[in-house]
Amino acid sequence: MALEVEKLRKMTPPAGMPFKIRRLGHVVLQVSDLERSVTFYTQILGFKVSDVYPEELQPGGFAFLRCNTDHHCLALVGAGPGRSKHIELHHIAFEVGTLEEVIRARDRLRAHNVPLSFEGRRRAGCQISVEFHDPDNHSVEIYWGLDQVGTNGYVRPASEWKGVRTLEEAIANPVPGQDTHINK
Repeated sequence: MALEVEKLRKMTPPAGMPFKIRRLGHVVLQVSDLERSVTFYTQILGFKVSDVYPEELQPGGFAFLRCNTDHHCLALVGAGPGRSKHIELHHIAFEVGTLEEVIRARDRLRAHNVPLSFEGRRRAGCQISVEFHDPDNHSVEIYWGLDQVGTNGYVRPASEWKGVRTLEEAIANPVPGQDTHINK
């Protein structure tokens, strides 16, 4: 089938989109050796580690790295024992400007019969998000409220993460300093 270049160039979002993607938020890579990859990204490229999940939270481990004040712009997931040896993209994340937009994104995904694989607040980084798969089964996240790390290097302790599995619960039970008030 021939690629219709002009047709693709003319594609635009539908009028009245209920949310706006602001930027690529972070990339999560599955890696074969977590320690080797963390060493590479910190020692060779200058990333800083914000948090690390032990094997009990994520088989193979999970390291959150930053190159700016976002809690993470890159995360590395260890392959874990017995897992596939191929290396792949874990997920991509897009930031929106408000918590209300996360809710509107969830509602739009549901209206288009896109199954959600997660909604709520994960742990490290404390962003509130919805996660789903694109038509090629790539995992995609739309989020708001990622923790920021100041020049003093302070990272929210794990005791404050409050992972929850619905947007409503994330809104009702915010982490310290996270304003989940909805403007109506």
